[in-house]
Amino acid sequence: MQALILAGGKGTRLRPLTMHTPKPIVPIAGHPFLLYQIELIKRARVRDVILSLSYQPQKIEDKLGDGTDYGVKVSYRVEASPLGTAGAYRHAAGLIRETTVVFNGDVLTDIDMNEVIRFHRERNATATIVLTPVANPTAYGLVETDGESRVQRFLEKPKPEEVTCNTINAGIYILEPRVLEYIPEGEPFMFEYGVFPQLLKLGEPFYAYTWGGYWRDIGTAASYLKANMDVLAGEVNLLPRPNFERGEKFDATVEIDATSIVDPSCTLKAGAQIINSVISRNCYIEDHARIENSVVRGGSRIGSGATLDGVVVGKSCHIGRSVTIANGAVLGDKSVITDYSQAG
Repeated sequence: MQALILAGGKGTRLRPLTMHTPKPIVPIAGHPFLLYQIELIKRARVRDVILSLSYQPQKIEDKLGDGTDYGVKVSYRVEASPLGTAGAYRHAAGLIRETTVVFNGDVLTDIDMNEVIRFHRERNATATIVLTPVANPTAYGLVETDGESRVQRFLEKPKPEEVTCNTINAGIYILEPRVLEYIPEGEPFMFEYGVFPQLLKLGEPFYAYTWGGYWRDIGTAASYLKANMDVLAGEVNLLPRPNFERGEKFDATVEIDATSIVDPSCTLKAGAQIINSVISRNCYIEDHARIENSVVRGGSRIGSGATLDGVVVGKSCHIGRSVTIANGAVLGDKSVITDYSQAG
């Protein structure tokens, strides 16, 4: 089997965090996001991975290389202009030789892909879509199935009175190569609106596997922060926690709780407190700063007595002394917050 990860989006919903970092490699608890999806693929004994790229592709290639460091073989297909989910799959046709697992590039989950693959093969399916239940399906597109798990209908953003089920497209598919025949070459085309309706119309064996476990779309800043907190809390266990020792520049009085991840290259001054947070490389945390339930990207400086609670701080930011930032605030790279400011 092969795998294709659709990693070409600009990450507009995740801005400003994706202005200089492509969404597929924004870090989640110390690891580039794509590595979580690659780990899922590896657990299903799939080693041939194709990355479909468009936005800042070189940064992604520089990070992952040929995949050797991660136990897979990575190939790349770069779109000159966005082709949509199915168009990207068609663009990779020259590399697709067999059954392919397809991931949207913004889905964090610990689903057992071995079970999905088994489900697909037992039914001799042309396509299998993974569904996940949500509390409020009106914000998504519903997918209806029958008693044998065959897909019956797609309903995009239904009104409350139109809701017939709570299962939505989880952004994971298993596709046989003949699905390529339903996709025009070189044109923007979507699975949801183009390919899947054709499969239904023509009566192809099209099934749905429902996953009730952990699933999160990391596409917004709020969801990105929550994903980091979920990994810290052990709600999704795919990659090992970075095995960091206390750094040489950590003052002896610094308090770091057991759930936090703090890169040892950082400088932490006297009385600093890090609680349930992720602090990336080369950050400088001044005395008596308190960081809780937050993500601080590399190279940022947090001033003396500053308090951060439930925020995301981009790369190379400067937070002044006695600043208070809370309640989901998001700072883009190189932001500057002057002394005694309050935000959030």
